[in-house]
Amino acid sequence: MNMVETGKFLVTAGTVIVIIGVLAMLSDKIPLGRLPGDFHLGSGRFRVYIPVATMVLLSVALTIVFNFFARK
Repeated sequence: MNMVETGKFLVTAGTVIVIIGVLAMLSDKIPLGRLPGDFHLGSGRFRVYIPVATMVLLSVALTIVFNFFARK
C-alpha cells in the first residue's frame, strides 16, 4: 500500500467510527429494537426476543451503503 491508499483507508475508518459513535449516543432516541414487528415472547425467567423488523431495516440500510461504495 502506498501512502495515498493508507490515508484514504484511515479517513474512511475514522468516518465509520464517528458515525458509530454518534449512533451510540443517539441510541435512546432511535427506536431500533422497539419497532412494530419485533417479537417479545416468554414469561417469567424464559424470554425470547426476535427483532425481525429491526433486522430488515438494518439489512436494507447496509445494502444501500455497500452498493454505494461498491460502484466506485
